Amino acid sequence: MEKILLGMEALEFLKKEGFPILESRITISEETAAAHAKVIGFPVTLKISSKTIIHKTEFNGVKTLLLNEKEVKSAFNEIVHTFNILGIVRDLDGIIVQKMGRGLEFIAGVYMDRQFGHVIMFGQGGIYVEALKDVTFRPIPITRKDAKAMIEELNIWKIITSPRQKKINPAMIEDFLLKISDFVEKNNMIEEMDLNPVFISEEINICDARIKICSENS
Repeated sequence: MEKILLGMEALEFLKKEGFPILESRITISEETAAAHAKVIGFPVTLKISSKTIIHKTEFNGVKTLLLNEKEVKSAFNEIVHTFNILGIVRDLDGIIVQKMGRGLEFIAGVYMDRQFGHVIMFGQGGIYVEALKDVTFRPIPITRKDAKAMIEELNIWKIITSPRQKKINPAMIEDFLLKISDFVEKNNMIEEMDLNPVFISEEINICDARIKICSENS
């Protein structure tokens, strides 16, 4: 038997396990959305939370760079209106108010391979991850040497570590990859974990996640 965690449920699961996530709150009303945004601090993003909808942007379910309460309310109502027209508003658990991510977008994740077992992946993230294919893989568990090699193999890493770019701390990313590896090694019921995007600057923050949990080991 398996369970898929999406939206706020996935973010709360990761937060409880000590992973860094962007500050996020869920609501079902425009007034509360505006209040949450004011507490979190502008700019914010609004996005749907649903147990059935994975690709939010395909349903116009993400609104970014909202700068004030008026924009938050307008975006909230636009999302709800769209889902009413599509006839799938019942698929919404609510709408997430989230702090805008800063930095470069990466993807990190885990999947089950028939030959190697759990495999960790890391690479350039965002909505173009499938087109760019700038990702690298290692079987779990990984060492710090493995994590370092994964980072340095990426094409984007050669760009962001050039003299013209502001450098990101590699050790911080190594720690993040090691945490994922250790977590999955200790929790075999995690069959898949897709963290995308992960914003990396002077800190790391997970923006969105999809987690597949199985009650029995594969």
